[in-house]
Amino acid sequence: MTAPLHDAPAAEPATADVAAGVRAKKIEGRSPWRIAWVRLKRDKLALTGGIIVLLLVLVAVFAPAIAALVGQTPEGRNEDLIDPLFGTPIGSFGGISGDHWLGVEPTSGRDVFTRIIYGARVSLVVGFLAAVVAVVFGTLFGTLAGYFGGWLDTVISRVMDMLLAFPQLLFVISLISVMPNSMLGLEGSGVRLLAMILVIGFFGWPYIGRIVRGQVLSLREREYVEAARSLGAGRGYIVVKELLPNLVAPITVYSTLMIPTNILTEAALSFLGVGVKPPTASWGSMLSDAVAYYESDPMYMIVPGVAIFVTVLAFNLFGDGVRDAIDPKGSR
Repeated sequence: MTAPLHDAPAAEPATADVAAGVRAKKIEGRSPWRIAWVRLKRDKLALTGGIIVLLLVLVAVFAPAIAALVGQTPEGRNEDLIDPLFGTPIGSFGGISGDHWLGVEPTSGRDVFTRIIYGARVSLVVGFLAAVVAVVFGTLFGTLAGYFGGWLDTVISRVMDMLLAFPQLLFVISLISVMPNSMLGLEGSGVRLLAMILVIGFFGWPYIGRIVRGQVLSLREREYVEAARSLGAGRGYIVVKELLPNLVAPITVYSTLMIPTNILTEAALSFLGVGVKPPTASWGSMLSDAVAYYESDPMYMIVPGVAIFVTVLAFNLFGDGVRDAIDPKGSR
């Protein structure tokens, strides 16, 4: 008689162990912001722009320390480095040397590198704070117009149309020309900085207001808003808890694209002579002064021009990347 065949070992226990191990693994959820960050990291141009923006912010914040490190001040005059006959810097490329990395200004001999890093403070302060003013007003009035509708929507929409058609640059020039030299504890350039921030931000809020209004018109019809309303939630609760959190993404995107526009506006105002007062450093005023020396000292025009170009380009690249990361359906 043949020996009875033994049954092969069952595979069920091993399969059960594998299944149990799979179930034991936690499924890691990712928030929309984390997903956007993963997309943003894949965009090398946007990351490059973001790194340049971060470096500019650090340079602006630590400008006094950097100036002390190189042994220069933005107001310090080095007239011994200026040709007394032509008023241009002695030496090639605008007087570039180991002590003056980007040369010196014609006539005054002030260090260009130090004035560039202090000019970054003016440009970034105006760019960021004017964007904050625009976001506050645009979010407030855009939400009111989109959610409540009716006559309130009509009034706010017509005000936005009027402000968008208003000659902003001419108004700023006229306003700053008649501004007092001291106001609210500020003097000179401080008054002009405050005026530029408020006026640029005030004329910029309709752009964000239109976007917010359109988003709110869509969001107020969503199921979760209807559910909150059916449960007895008030208008204030719906606006703060249901609508505003869903407006963060479009507001963030548009803010990053608004900042470079504000920087260009500040540079234009300073170029026209209605920005900060000398000797406060500003890239626009440096370009204005360089017009008289573009043939004899082209470096004095190139340096602030490149600073404005790189700054605006970095913000635009970063803003485009943020937009594509947050809203991949609308990406190019």
